[in-house]
Amino acid sequence: MISRGKALRELIPGGITYCVMSRCSSNEPNRLLAASVGCAVPADLSQYGYISEHHAFGQTEKQAGDYAEDLAAAMLASTLGIDFDVDKSWDEKKEVFKISGKIVRTRNVTQSYIVPKKGPCTTVIAAAVFVF
Repeated sequence: MISRGKALRELIPGGITYCVMSRCSSNEPNRLLAASVGCAVPADLSQYGYISEHHAFGQTEKQAGDYAEDLAAAMLASTLGIDFDVDKSWDEKKEVFKISGKIVRTRNVTQSYIVPKKGPCTTVIAAAVFVF
């Protein structure tokens, strides 16, 4: 993972970029929007990690971010054979993943916003862009 600044220097105008993107839009006044991308990285870097996307109405930035992170970690855990209870909270599952030693890091990028009372249609976006 690299910084946004470094990534922008690597991109070439007109080049093809691949991404995982989450988008949520509304024109309903006072509507809470959230878009999030979660990432889970395995301890063994010869294996692939997982990226998830999640968008929702009425979720805070923290709630949406935790959910997207949970999705990515759960998908990775299922491929690594980590036994966990899907009904437990994200904090409880996070501890199981850490104790297993197979998932080294999880993170999320999330944006939330409340649609203004007299504003136009509003959109929130979160994305993970792959730079080759």
